[in-house]
Amino acid sequence: MPTVAILGTRYPDFSIEQEILEGVTIVDGAGDTPHDIVDVTNGADVVIAGSRPRFTAGVLERMTPRAIVRSGIGVDSIDIDHARRLGYWVAYVPDYGTEAVAFHTLSLVLAAMRRLPQSDRLVKQGSWGFAELRPMHLPSTMTAGVVGFGRIGQRVAHLLEAVGFGTVIAHDPYQALAETDLGELLSRSDVVTLHAPGPDDGSALLGAPELAAMKDGSILVNTARGTLVDAGALAAGLAQRRPRFAALDVFSPEPPNLSLFAGVKNQLILSPHTAWYTEETQTELRVKSAEEARRIIEGEEPLHPVVRPEEAS
Repeated sequence: MPTVAILGTRYPDFSIEQEILEGVTIVDGAGDTPHDIVDVTNGADVVIAGSRPRFTAGVLERMTPRAIVRSGIGVDSIDIDHARRLGYWVAYVPDYGTEAVAFHTLSLVLAAMRRLPQSDRLVKQGSWGFAELRPMHLPSTMTAGVVGFGRIGQRVAHLLEAVGFGTVIAHDPYQALAETDLGELLSRSDVVTLHAPGPDDGSALLGAPELAAMKDGSILVNTARGTLVDAGALAAGLAQRRPRFAALDVFSPEPPNLSLFAGVKNQLILSPHTAWYTEETQTELRVKSAEEARRIIEGEEPLHPVVRPEEAS
């Protein structure tokens, strides 16, 4: 009987996976350490992995299954080059959560624009008025810049237009509809939202020079990857009001070390990597991940392969 190991998820049960993987044994574990990953996956045919397990070269060499389905969009938790050399299947689920992430992004944009966390804190402290909240502006007078113009970036752009932003511009080197230069976008935009995978070498897309190019008083929203923004440079940028506010759902590492931001915490809105989450989105992700695992077990090609066994060197 085939076996699927599920690592690093927070599901209350595996009823959805059991229905799709009928006749397959399911084992699970946290996948927090290399030993735990290897121990739980021993004897399995396919691994379904959340974001926390790290599949380093050493872990990949010790695992008995040669197939990983990354239950999510990013595959930076897997040493892809080593997986390729070892003849792994690596698949992922890039086509889920568009509506949820776009909605969360818009929520962060509006909360920052209207100074909602600051307003809430002000009233609860017994203060009143809006002197401390100045300045605020109408979206019709503002420019929003969208970095990364795939499914999520395009949905965010549509939502920003729908709430009345006067101008929405986009940057994406892979999309003809988003040809604005990154530097120009940063210098023109009152709000910048990030939806890009980031540089191939893992470096930050926005470091000190890029943040310094942002408009005085601007807002930065990141619901994509924590590695896109240099945390130290962001803390320094917030102190200089470039940007004035940052709304972050993703961090590197997670949970984040907020000591860097000790002096600028009032300029932050933070959420615990929940942009993707709704009950409906979670179900969609689980179904698609289990279906990819089933395809591999049945000898079929997954819908979204990153690495194929025949690519082994």
